[in-house]
Amino acid sequence: MSPRMEAALELRARSLLALRRYRDVADMLRDYIPSCTKACSGDDTTTTTTSSSSSSCSSGSGNLAGASRTELLSPGRDRSDAGSAATRFLCCFDISELKHRVVAGFSKNTSAETQWRYLILGQACFHLGLMEDAAALLQTGRRLASAAFRRESVCWSEDSFSPSNLTANAISVPANRRASKSGTASGTAGSEAESVSQLLAHVKLLLRRRAAAVAALDAGLPAEAVRHFSKVLDARRGVLPHPFATACLVGRAEAFRSSGRPADAIADCNRALALDPAFIPALRSRADLLESVGALSDSLRDLEHLKLLYDAALRDGKLPGPTWRPQGGVRFSEIVGAHRALTPRIQQLRGRVAAGEACSVDYYALLGVRRGCTRSELERAHLLLTLKLRPDRCASFAERLELVDEHRDLDAVRDQARMSALSLYRMLQKGYSFIMSVVLDEEAAERQRGKDDAAAAAAAAAALATAAASAREQEETAAVPEKPKFSSVGVPSANVHVKVQVPQTAAMPTAAMVAAATGSPVFQGVFCRDMAVVGTLLSRGGFDRAMPVKCEAMSC
Repeated sequence: MSPRMEAALELRARSLLALRRYRDVADMLRDYIPSCTKACSGDDTTTTTTSSSSSSCSSGSGNLAGASRTELLSPGRDRSDAGSAATRFLCCFDISELKHRVVAGFSKNTSAETQWRYLILGQACFHLGLMEDAAALLQTGRRLASAAFRRESVCWSEDSFSPSNLTANAISVPANRRASKSGTASGTAGSEAESVSQLLAHVKLLLRRRAAAVAALDAGLPAEAVRHFSKVLDARRGVLPHPFATACLVGRAEAFRSSGRPADAIADCNRALALDPAFIPALRSRADLLESVGALSDSLRDLEHLKLLYDAALRDGKLPGPTWRPQGGVRFSEIVGAHRALTPRIQQLRGRVAAGEACSVDYYALLGVRRGCTRSELERAHLLLTLKLRPDRCASFAERLELVDEHRDLDAVRDQARMSALSLYRMLQKGYSFIMSVVLDEEAAERQRGKDDAAAAAAAAAALATAAASAREQEETAAVPEKPKFSSVGVPSANVHVKVQVPQTAAMPTAAMVAAATGSPVFQGVFCRDMAVVGTLLSRGGFDRAMPVKCEAMSC
Protein backbone atom coordinates (compact mmCIF):
# COMPACT_ATOMS: atom_id res chain seq x y z
CA MET A 1 0.00 0.00 0.00
CA SER A 2 2.85 2.37 0.76
CA PRO A 3 6.21 1.11 -0.58
CA ARG A 4 8.12 4.12 0.75
CA MET A 5 6.78 4.11 4.28
CA GLU A 6 9.81 4.64 6.52
CA ALA A 7 8.33 2.98 9.59
CA ALA A 8 7.53 -0.20 7.68
CA LEU A 9 10.93 -0.24 5.98
CA GLU A 10 12.75 0.23 9.28
CA LEU A 11 10.73 -2.51 10.97
CA ARG A 12 11.38 -4.87 8.07
CA ALA A 13 15.11 -4.15 8.05
CA ARG A 14 15.39 -4.64 11.81
CA SER A 15 13.46 -7.89 11.60
CA LEU A 16 15.68 -9.24 8.85
CA LEU A 17 18.75 -8.25 10.87
CA ALA A 18 17.39 -10.04 13.95
CA LEU A 19 16.72 -13.15 11.83
CA ARG A 20 20.35 -13.06 10.58
CA ARG A 21 19.22 -12.65 7.00
CA TYR A 22 22.00 -10.23 6.17
CA ARG A 23 21.81 -10.79 2.43
CA ASP A 24 18.22 -9.65 2.35
CA VAL A 25 19.18 -6.51 4.28
CA ALA A 26 21.98 -5.81 1.78
CA ASP A 27 19.66 -6.40 -1.18
CA MET A 28 17.04 -4.16 0.37
CA LEU A 29 19.45 -1.28 1.06
CA ARG A 30 22.04 -1.89 -1.62
CA ASP A 31 21.82 1.70 -2.85
CA TYR A 32 23.30 2.83 0.47
CA ILE A 33 26.37 0.54 0.34
CA PRO A 34 29.30 2.92 -0.29
CA SER A 35 31.44 0.60 -2.39
CA CYS A 36 28.52 -0.49 -4.55
CA THR A 37 27.41 3.12 -5.04
CA LYS A 38 30.92 4.19 -6.02
CA ALA A 39 31.32 1.34 -8.50
CA CYS A 40 27.94 1.88 -10.07
CA SER A 41 28.40 5.65 -10.39
CA GLY A 42 30.70 5.32 -13.39
CA ASP A 43 34.21 4.76 -12.00
CA ASP A 44 34.59 1.58 -14.01
CA THR A 45 34.71 3.08 -17.48
CA THR A 46 35.19 -0.25 -19.23
CA THR A 47 31.65 -1.44 -18.51
CA THR A 48 28.91 0.28 -20.49
CA THR A 49 25.95 -2.08 -20.37
CA THR A 50 23.60 -2.44 -17.44
CA SER A 51 24.79 -5.95 -16.59
CA SER A 52 28.42 -4.90 -16.66
CA SER A 53 27.64 -1.90 -14.49
CA SER A 54 25.90 -4.09 -11.92
CA SER A 55 28.75 -6.57 -11.95
CA SER A 56 31.23 -3.81 -11.20
CA CYS A 57 29.40 -3.19 -7.92
CA SER A 58 30.76 -6.45 -6.58
CA SER A 59 34.31 -5.28 -7.03
CA GLY A 60 33.91 -1.70 -5.87
CA SER A 61 35.50 -2.44 -2.54
CA GLY A 62 38.51 -3.87 -4.31
CA ASN A 63 38.77 -0.82 -6.57
CA LEU A 64 38.75 1.59 -3.64
CA ALA A 65 41.21 -0.65 -1.89
CA GLY A 66 43.54 -0.44 -4.85
CA ALA A 67 43.29 3.35 -4.93
CA SER A 68 44.04 3.61 -1.22
CA ARG A 69 46.88 1.13 -1.43
CA THR A 70 48.49 3.24 -4.12
CA GLU A 71 48.90 5.99 -1.58
CA LEU A 72 50.00 3.80 1.33
CA LEU A 73 52.13 1.16 -0.36
CA SER A 74 54.25 0.72 -3.46
CA PRO A 75 52.45 1.58 -6.69
CA GLY A 76 53.76 -1.54 -8.40
CA ARG A 77 51.25 -3.70 -6.56
CA ASP A 78 48.28 -2.09 -8.33
CA ARG A 79 48.87 -3.91 -11.59
CA SER A 80 45.93 -5.58 -13.28
CA ASP A 81 47.71 -8.57 -14.79
CA ALA A 82 46.81 -12.12 -13.85
CA GLY A 83 49.90 -12.58 -11.70
CA SER A 84 49.14 -9.72 -9.36
CA ALA A 85 45.38 -10.13 -9.36
CA ALA A 86 45.63 -12.96 -6.85
CA THR A 87 47.15 -10.68 -4.25
CA ARG A 88 45.45 -7.37 -5.03
CA PHE A 89 42.72 -8.09 -2.50
CA LEU A 90 45.38 -7.62 0.19
CA CYS A 91 44.86 -3.94 0.77
CA CYS A 92 45.57 -1.27 3.32
CA PHE A 93 42.16 0.39 3.17
CA ASP A 94 41.53 4.07 3.73
CA ILE A 95 37.86 4.79 4.36
CA SER A 96 38.13 8.57 4.03
CA GLU A 97 36.81 8.50 0.47
CA LEU A 98 33.94 6.29 1.52
CA LYS A 99 33.07 8.70 4.33
CA HIS A 100 32.92 11.62 1.90
CA ARG A 101 30.68 9.69 -0.48
CA VAL A 102 28.36 8.55 2.29
CA VAL A 103 28.03 12.06 3.70
CA ALA A 104 27.52 13.50 0.20
CA GLY A 105 24.79 10.97 -0.49
CA PHE A 106 23.15 11.58 2.84
CA SER A 107 23.16 15.34 2.41
CA LYS A 108 20.61 14.92 -0.38
CA ASN A 109 18.15 13.56 2.18
CA THR A 110 18.45 15.42 5.44
CA SER A 111 15.45 13.76 7.06
CA ALA A 112 16.23 12.32 10.46
CA GLU A 113 13.95 9.39 9.73
CA THR A 114 16.58 7.76 7.44
CA GLN A 115 19.36 7.47 10.01
CA TRP A 116 18.42 3.89 10.84
CA ARG A 117 19.55 2.79 7.38
CA TYR A 118 23.19 3.48 8.12
CA LEU A 119 23.23 1.71 11.48
CA ILE A 120 21.32 -1.38 10.32
CA LEU A 121 23.14 -1.61 7.00
CA GLY A 122 26.48 -1.14 8.75
CA GLN A 123 25.79 -4.15 10.97
CA ALA A 124 24.68 -6.21 7.98
CA CYS A 125 27.80 -5.25 6.03
CA PHE A 126 29.97 -6.35 8.94
CA HIS A 127 28.39 -9.80 9.00
CA LEU A 128 28.76 -10.04 5.22
CA GLY A 129 32.49 -9.29 5.42
CA LEU A 130 32.35 -5.76 3.98
CA MET A 131 34.47 -4.29 6.75
CA GLU A 132 35.28 -0.99 5.05
CA ASP A 133 31.65 -0.35 4.22
CA ALA A 134 30.63 -1.29 7.76
CA ALA A 135 33.13 1.12 9.30
CA ALA A 136 32.02 3.97 7.04
CA LEU A 137 28.31 3.35 7.62
CA LEU A 138 28.57 2.95 11.40
CA GLN A 139 30.72 6.04 11.81
CA THR A 140 28.45 8.08 9.57
CA GLY A 141 25.35 6.86 11.41
CA ARG A 142 26.81 7.76 14.78
CA ARG A 143 27.89 11.19 13.55
CA LEU A 144 24.50 11.98 12.04
CA ALA A 145 22.70 10.69 15.12
CA SER A 146 24.84 12.91 17.32
CA ALA A 147 24.08 15.90 15.11
CA ALA A 148 20.35 15.16 15.26
CA PHE A 149 20.58 14.80 19.01
CA ARG A 150 22.23 18.20 19.29
CA ARG A 151 19.52 19.79 17.15
CA GLU A 152 16.82 18.08 19.17
CA SER A 153 18.33 19.03 22.51
CA VAL A 154 17.94 22.75 21.79
CA CYS A 155 14.28 22.68 22.81
CA TRP A 156 14.73 20.33 25.78
CA SER A 157 14.62 21.32 29.38
CA GLU A 158 17.37 20.60 31.87
CA ASP A 159 15.45 17.68 33.37
CA SER A 160 15.64 15.80 30.03
CA PHE A 161 19.47 15.53 30.19
CA SER A 162 19.69 12.63 32.60
CA PRO A 163 22.91 10.55 32.43
CA SER A 164 20.99 7.40 31.61
CA ASN A 165 19.26 8.93 28.59
CA LEU A 166 22.16 10.81 26.97
CA THR A 167 23.65 7.81 25.19
CA ALA A 168 20.28 6.39 24.28
CA ASN A 169 19.05 9.62 22.79
CA ALA A 170 22.28 10.13 20.85
CA ILE A 171 21.67 7.06 18.71
CA SER A 172 17.94 6.64 18.34
CA VAL A 173 16.26 10.00 18.48
CA PRO A 174 13.65 9.17 15.81
CA ALA A 175 12.66 5.95 17.52
CA ASN A 176 12.25 7.72 20.84
CA ARG A 177 10.16 10.44 19.26
CA ARG A 178 7.79 7.89 17.79
CA ALA A 179 7.64 5.76 20.91
CA SER A 180 6.67 6.75 24.36
CA LYS A 181 9.53 7.98 26.51
CA SER A 182 9.46 5.12 28.96
CA GLY A 183 12.23 3.32 30.77
CA THR A 184 11.98 0.25 28.51
CA ALA A 185 12.51 2.25 25.33
CA SER A 186 15.46 4.07 26.84
CA GLY A 187 17.07 0.83 27.98
CA THR A 188 16.67 -0.77 24.54
CA ALA A 189 18.13 2.26 22.79
CA GLY A 190 21.01 2.36 25.25
CA SER A 191 21.87 -1.30 24.63
CA GLU A 192 21.72 -0.71 20.88
CA ALA A 193 24.07 2.25 21.17
CA GLU A 194 26.50 0.22 23.23
CA SER A 195 26.41 -2.69 20.79
CA VAL A 196 27.01 -0.35 17.86
CA SER A 197 30.01 1.21 19.63
CA GLN A 198 31.50 -2.19 20.44
CA LEU A 199 30.95 -3.39 16.88
CA LEU A 200 32.63 -0.30 15.45
CA ALA A 201 35.65 -0.79 17.73
CA HIS A 202 35.88 -4.45 16.67
CA VAL A 203 35.72 -3.52 12.99
CA LYS A 204 38.51 -0.98 13.42
CA LEU A 205 40.66 -3.55 15.23
CA LEU A 206 40.23 -6.11 12.45
CA LEU A 207 41.06 -3.52 9.79
CA ARG A 208 44.19 -2.39 11.65
CA ARG A 209 45.45 -5.93 12.04
CA ARG A 210 44.84 -6.74 8.40
CA ALA A 211 46.57 -3.53 7.33
CA ALA A 212 49.57 -4.44 9.50
CA ALA A 213 49.70 -7.90 7.93
CA VAL A 214 49.58 -6.53 4.39
CA ALA A 215 52.23 -3.93 5.17
CA ALA A 216 54.53 -6.62 6.59
CA LEU A 217 54.00 -8.79 3.50
CA ASP A 218 54.81 -5.88 1.20
CA ALA A 219 57.91 -5.07 3.25
CA GLY A 220 59.29 -8.59 2.74
CA LEU A 221 58.51 -9.87 6.27
CA PRO A 222 56.34 -12.95 5.69
CA ALA A 223 56.73 -14.26 9.25
CA GLU A 224 55.37 -10.98 10.63
CA ALA A 225 52.52 -11.09 8.13
CA VAL A 226 51.66 -14.63 9.23
CA ARG A 227 51.60 -13.48 12.85
CA HIS A 228 49.18 -10.61 12.15
CA PHE A 229 46.89 -12.74 9.97
CA SER A 230 46.86 -15.41 12.68
CA LYS A 231 45.78 -12.79 15.21
CA VAL A 232 42.80 -12.01 13.00
CA LEU A 233 41.86 -15.64 12.34
CA ASP A 234 42.51 -17.06 15.82
CA ALA A 235 40.87 -14.24 17.77
CA ARG A 236 38.67 -15.57 20.54
CA ARG A 237 36.92 -12.29 21.21
CA GLY A 238 34.30 -10.88 18.90
CA VAL A 239 32.66 -12.28 15.80
CA LEU A 240 34.58 -13.05 12.62
CA PRO A 241 32.40 -13.31 9.48
CA HIS A 242 33.41 -16.02 7.09
CA PRO A 243 33.80 -13.75 3.98
CA PHE A 244 36.40 -11.66 5.79
CA ALA A 245 38.04 -14.82 7.17
CA THR A 246 38.21 -16.24 3.64
CA ALA A 247 40.17 -13.23 2.39
CA CYS A 248 42.49 -13.38 5.42
CA LEU A 249 43.12 -17.09 4.85
CA VAL A 250 44.23 -16.43 1.28
CA GLY A 251 46.43 -13.59 2.52
CA ARG A 252 48.08 -15.85 5.07
CA ALA A 253 48.56 -18.45 2.34
CA GLU A 254 50.51 -15.88 0.32
CA ALA A 255 52.63 -15.15 3.40
CA PHE A 256 53.29 -18.86 3.92
CA ARG A 257 54.28 -19.20 0.28
CA SER A 258 56.72 -16.30 0.58
CA SER A 259 58.32 -17.92 3.63
CA GLY A 260 58.84 -21.28 1.88
CA ARG A 261 56.03 -23.26 3.57
CA PRO A 262 53.85 -24.58 0.74
CA ALA A 263 52.05 -27.19 2.85
CA ASP A 264 50.68 -24.56 5.22
CA ALA A 265 49.76 -22.35 2.27
CA ILE A 266 47.83 -25.18 0.59
CA ALA A 267 46.04 -25.90 3.88
CA ASP A 268 44.88 -22.27 4.16
CA CYS A 269 43.65 -22.30 0.56
CA ASN A 270 41.73 -25.50 1.33
CA ARG A 271 40.04 -23.79 4.30
CA ALA A 272 39.17 -20.74 2.19
CA LEU A 273 37.61 -22.90 -0.54
CA ALA A 274 35.70 -24.89 2.06
CA LEU A 275 34.11 -21.62 3.17
CA ASP A 276 33.58 -20.29 -0.37
CA PRO A 277 34.11 -22.76 -3.24
CA ALA A 278 33.78 -19.98 -5.83
CA PHE A 279 36.40 -17.65 -4.34
CA ILE A 280 38.61 -16.89 -7.35
CA PRO A 281 41.80 -15.74 -5.51
CA ALA A 282 41.83 -18.95 -3.45
CA LEU A 283 41.58 -21.12 -6.57
CA ARG A 284 44.37 -19.17 -8.27
CA SER A 285 46.67 -19.45 -5.26
CA ARG A 286 46.10 -23.17 -4.74
CA ALA A 287 46.60 -23.95 -8.42
CA ASP A 288 49.92 -22.06 -8.42
CA LEU A 289 51.06 -23.77 -5.21
CA LEU A 290 50.22 -27.26 -6.46
CA GLU A 291 52.02 -26.60 -9.73
CA SER A 292 55.09 -25.32 -7.86
CA VAL A 293 55.41 -28.58 -5.88
CA GLY A 294 54.80 -30.74 -8.94
CA ALA A 295 51.22 -31.93 -8.22
CA LEU A 296 50.14 -31.29 -11.79
CA SER A 297 46.91 -33.31 -11.68
CA ASP A 298 45.51 -31.39 -8.72
CA SER A 299 46.63 -28.08 -10.22
CA LEU A 300 44.93 -28.95 -13.51
CA ARG A 301 41.69 -29.71 -11.66
CA ASP A 302 41.73 -26.31 -9.95
CA LEU A 303 42.48 -24.51 -13.21
CA GLU A 304 39.58 -26.24 -14.92
CA HIS A 305 37.30 -25.19 -12.07
CA LEU A 306 38.58 -21.64 -12.44
CA LYS A 307 37.87 -21.76 -16.16
CA LEU A 308 34.28 -22.79 -15.44
CA LEU A 309 33.87 -19.77 -13.16
CA TYR A 310 35.28 -17.50 -15.88
CA ASP A 311 32.89 -18.98 -18.44
CA ALA A 312 29.94 -18.44 -16.10
CA ALA A 313 31.00 -14.84 -15.44
CA LEU A 314 31.32 -14.12 -19.16
CA ARG A 315 27.97 -15.75 -19.84
CA ASP A 316 26.11 -13.94 -17.05
CA GLY A 317 27.92 -10.64 -17.50
CA LYS A 318 28.87 -10.45 -13.80
CA LEU A 319 31.05 -12.14 -11.24
CA PRO A 320 29.72 -15.16 -9.31
CA GLY A 321 27.44 -14.34 -6.39
CA PRO A 322 25.44 -11.19 -5.63
CA THR A 323 26.52 -7.84 -6.94
CA TRP A 324 27.76 -6.55 -3.56
CA ARG A 325 29.72 -9.68 -2.77
CA PRO A 326 33.51 -9.10 -2.43
CA GLN A 327 35.69 -11.18 -4.73
CA GLY A 328 39.10 -10.26 -3.39
CA GLY A 329 39.76 -7.35 -5.71
CA VAL A 330 38.86 -9.29 -8.88
CA ARG A 331 37.17 -7.04 -11.41
CA PHE A 332 34.88 -8.13 -14.18
CA SER A 333 36.99 -6.32 -16.75
CA GLU A 334 39.89 -8.65 -15.95
CA ILE A 335 37.96 -11.85 -16.64
CA VAL A 336 38.40 -11.72 -20.42
CA GLY A 337 42.18 -11.39 -20.25
CA ALA A 338 42.48 -13.97 -17.48
CA HIS A 339 40.37 -16.43 -19.47
CA ARG A 340 42.50 -15.87 -22.55
CA ALA A 341 45.71 -16.56 -20.58
CA LEU A 342 44.23 -19.55 -18.74
CA THR A 343 43.37 -21.62 -21.82
CA PRO A 344 46.95 -22.24 -23.10
CA ARG A 345 48.11 -22.89 -19.54
CA ILE A 346 45.56 -25.67 -19.16
CA GLN A 347 46.63 -27.18 -22.49
CA GLN A 348 50.27 -27.07 -21.42
CA LEU A 349 49.51 -28.82 -18.14
CA ARG A 350 47.51 -31.48 -19.94
CA GLY A 351 50.49 -32.15 -22.18
CA ARG A 352 52.80 -32.48 -19.19
CA VAL A 353 50.40 -34.84 -17.46
CA ALA A 354 50.13 -36.95 -20.61
CA ALA A 355 53.95 -37.07 -20.78
CA GLY A 356 54.09 -38.68 -17.34
CA GLU A 357 55.15 -35.69 -15.24
CA ALA A 358 52.13 -35.93 -12.94
CA CYS A 359 53.96 -38.25 -10.52
CA SER A 360 57.07 -36.10 -10.16
CA VAL A 361 56.05 -34.32 -6.96
CA ASP A 362 58.77 -32.38 -5.17
CA TYR A 363 58.23 -33.81 -1.71
CA TYR A 364 61.26 -31.98 -0.33
CA ALA A 365 59.62 -28.63 -1.09
CA LEU A 366 56.26 -29.87 0.18
CA LEU A 367 57.66 -30.89 3.57
CA GLY A 368 60.03 -27.93 3.72
CA VAL A 369 63.28 -29.92 4.08
CA ARG A 370 66.49 -29.71 2.12
CA ARG A 371 67.81 -32.43 -0.14
CA GLY A 372 70.21 -34.67 1.71
CA CYS A 373 68.56 -33.95 5.07
CA THR A 374 69.14 -36.19 8.07
CA ARG A 375 66.57 -38.46 9.64
CA SER A 376 66.09 -36.17 12.64
CA GLU A 377 65.36 -33.14 10.41
CA LEU A 378 62.85 -35.13 8.37
CA GLU A 379 61.08 -36.54 11.42
CA ARG A 380 60.86 -33.11 13.04
CA ALA A 381 59.37 -31.46 9.92
CA HIS A 382 56.93 -34.34 9.43
CA LEU A 383 55.84 -34.26 13.08
CA LEU A 384 55.14 -30.51 12.99
CA LEU A 385 53.11 -30.74 9.78
CA THR A 386 51.23 -33.82 10.99
CA LEU A 387 50.21 -32.21 14.26
CA LYS A 388 49.18 -28.99 12.52
CA LEU A 389 47.45 -30.42 9.44
CA ARG A 390 45.52 -33.36 10.84
CA PRO A 391 42.17 -33.73 9.05
CA ASP A 392 40.17 -33.59 12.28
CA ARG A 393 41.95 -30.44 13.40
CA CYS A 394 41.66 -28.72 10.02
CA ALA A 395 37.89 -29.25 10.04
CA SER A 396 37.38 -27.54 13.40
CA PHE A 397 38.40 -24.04 12.30
CA ALA A 398 34.88 -23.20 11.06
CA GLU A 399 33.48 -23.39 14.59
CA ARG A 400 35.11 -20.02 15.41
CA LEU A 401 33.56 -18.31 12.38
CA GLU A 402 30.13 -16.93 11.64
CA LEU A 403 28.59 -18.53 8.57
CA VAL A 404 26.20 -16.13 6.89
CA ASP A 405 25.61 -18.08 3.68
CA GLU A 406 22.35 -19.95 3.85
CA HIS A 407 23.55 -22.37 1.19
CA ARG A 408 26.65 -23.40 3.19
CA ASP A 409 25.97 -24.75 6.67
CA LEU A 410 28.56 -25.82 9.20
CA ASP A 411 28.37 -29.53 8.34
CA ALA A 412 28.99 -28.89 4.64
CA VAL A 413 32.00 -26.72 5.46
CA ARG A 414 33.38 -29.39 7.80
CA ASP A 415 32.98 -32.14 5.21
CA GLN A 416 34.65 -30.10 2.49
CA ALA A 417 37.51 -29.08 4.79
CA ARG A 418 38.00 -32.67 5.98
CA MET A 419 38.15 -34.03 2.42
CA SER A 420 40.70 -31.47 1.25
CA ALA A 421 42.75 -31.86 4.44
CA LEU A 422 42.75 -35.64 4.04
CA SER A 423 44.07 -35.32 0.48
CA LEU A 424 46.89 -33.05 1.67
CA TYR A 425 47.60 -35.36 4.63
CA ARG A 426 47.97 -38.36 2.33
CA MET A 427 50.31 -36.39 0.12
CA LEU A 428 52.43 -35.54 3.16
CA GLN A 429 52.54 -39.17 4.30
CA LYS A 430 53.57 -40.30 0.84
CA GLY A 431 56.29 -37.67 0.74
CA TYR A 432 57.52 -38.71 4.20
CA SER A 433 57.75 -42.37 3.12
CA PHE A 434 59.57 -41.44 -0.07
CA ILE A 435 62.12 -39.18 1.62
CA MET A 436 62.60 -41.64 4.50
CA SER A 437 63.44 -44.44 2.05
CA VAL A 438 66.01 -42.15 0.43
CA VAL A 439 67.45 -41.27 3.83
CA LEU A 440 67.66 -44.96 4.83
CA ASP A 441 69.42 -45.82 1.56
CA GLU A 442 71.88 -43.01 2.14
CA GLU A 443 72.53 -44.19 5.71
CA ALA A 444 73.09 -47.79 4.50
CA ALA A 445 75.45 -46.55 1.80
CA GLU A 446 77.24 -44.43 4.40
CA ARG A 447 77.65 -47.42 6.71
CA GLN A 448 78.97 -49.53 3.83
CA ARG A 449 81.39 -46.78 2.91
CA GLY A 450 82.53 -46.67 6.52
CA LYS A 451 83.14 -50.40 6.54
CA ASP A 452 85.06 -50.24 3.28
CA ASP A 453 87.13 -47.35 4.56
CA ALA A 454 87.88 -49.23 7.79
CA ALA A 455 88.94 -52.35 5.86
CA ALA A 456 91.12 -50.27 3.57
CA ALA A 457 92.70 -48.53 6.56
CA ALA A 458 93.38 -51.89 8.26
CA ALA A 459 94.99 -53.27 5.09
CA ALA A 460 97.10 -50.16 4.73
CA ALA A 461 98.19 -50.44 8.37
CA ALA A 462 99.11 -54.10 7.93
CA ALA A 463 101.12 -53.34 4.81
CA LEU A 464 102.87 -50.52 6.63
CA ALA A 465 103.70 -52.80 9.57
CA THR A 466 105.06 -55.46 7.21
CA ALA A 467 107.19 -52.89 5.43
CA ALA A 468 108.47 -51.59 8.77
CA ALA A 469 109.36 -55.09 9.95
CA SER A 470 111.22 -55.81 6.73
CA ALA A 471 113.11 -52.55 7.01
CA ARG A 472 113.99 -53.34 10.63
CA GLU A 473 115.30 -56.78 9.69
CA GLN A 474 117.39 -55.28 6.94
CA GLU A 475 118.79 -52.69 9.34
CA GLU A 476 119.65 -55.41 11.89
CA THR A 477 121.33 -57.53 9.22
CA ALA A 478 123.36 -54.58 8.03
CA ALA A 479 124.36 -53.66 11.60
CA VAL A 480 125.84 -57.14 12.51
CA PRO A 481 129.76 -56.90 12.33
CA GLU A 482 131.90 -59.44 10.50
CA LYS A 483 133.45 -62.18 12.74
CA PRO A 484 137.20 -61.74 13.40
CA LYS A 485 139.48 -64.58 12.21
CA PHE A 486 141.60 -65.34 15.28
CA SER A 487 141.64 -67.84 18.14
CA SER A 488 141.16 -66.63 21.65
CA VAL A 489 141.75 -68.26 24.94
CA GLY A 490 139.92 -66.82 27.88
CA VAL A 491 141.73 -67.09 31.17
CA PRO A 492 139.21 -67.04 33.94
CA SER A 493 139.65 -65.19 37.10
CA ALA A 494 137.43 -64.19 39.95
CA ASN A 495 136.25 -60.87 38.65
CA VAL A 496 138.39 -60.17 35.60
CA HIS A 497 137.70 -61.20 32.07
CA VAL A 498 141.03 -62.02 30.33
CA LYS A 499 141.08 -62.46 26.62
CA VAL A 500 144.22 -63.90 24.98
CA GLN A 501 144.43 -63.64 21.27
CA VAL A 502 146.74 -65.92 19.38
CA PRO A 503 147.32 -64.87 15.82
CA GLN A 504 147.10 -67.53 13.20
CA THR A 505 150.49 -68.24 11.74
CA ALA A 506 151.88 -70.95 9.69
CA ALA A 507 153.60 -72.59 12.71
CA MET A 508 150.47 -72.76 14.90
CA PRO A 509 147.60 -74.95 13.65
CA THR A 510 144.04 -73.65 13.61
CA ALA A 511 141.28 -74.74 15.93
CA ALA A 512 139.62 -76.74 13.23
CA MET A 513 142.83 -78.64 12.46
CA VAL A 514 143.37 -79.41 16.17
CA ALA A 515 139.82 -80.54 16.55
CA ALA A 516 140.07 -82.75 13.50
CA ALA A 517 143.35 -84.25 14.77
CA THR A 518 142.24 -84.93 18.34
CA GLY A 519 138.66 -85.82 17.58
CA SER A 520 137.38 -83.52 20.34
CA PRO A 521 134.32 -81.34 19.68
CA VAL A 522 134.47 -77.68 19.03
CA PHE A 523 132.74 -75.59 21.71
CA GLN A 524 130.97 -72.57 20.33
CA GLY A 525 129.50 -69.72 22.28
CA VAL A 526 129.82 -71.11 25.82
CA PHE A 527 128.73 -68.72 28.55
CA CYS A 528 128.93 -70.16 32.01
CA ARG A 529 129.14 -68.74 35.53
CA ASP A 530 130.30 -71.98 37.18
CA MET A 531 134.05 -72.18 37.75
CA ALA A 532 133.99 -76.00 37.91
CA VAL A 533 132.66 -76.26 34.41
CA VAL A 534 135.26 -73.85 33.16
CA GLY A 535 137.96 -75.90 34.80
CA THR A 536 136.65 -79.06 33.21
CA LEU A 537 136.78 -77.42 29.83
CA LEU A 538 140.34 -76.30 30.45
CA SER A 539 141.39 -79.75 31.69
CA ARG A 540 140.10 -81.39 28.60
CA GLY A 541 142.11 -79.24 26.34
CA GLY A 542 145.23 -79.18 28.49
CA PHE A 543 147.37 -76.27 29.53
CA ASP A 544 150.18 -76.85 27.10
CA ARG A 545 148.26 -76.80 23.87
CA ALA A 546 145.51 -74.80 22.27
CA MET A 547 141.98 -75.63 23.30
CA PRO A 548 139.72 -76.41 20.32
CA VAL A 549 137.10 -73.69 20.86
CA LYS A 550 135.37 -71.36 18.47
CA CYS A 551 134.05 -68.34 20.24
CA GLU A 552 134.39 -64.62 20.34
CA ALA A 553 134.68 -64.35 24.08
CA MET A 554 134.21 -66.32 27.22
CA SER A 555 132.76 -64.85 30.34
CA CYS A 556 132.37 -66.21 33.84
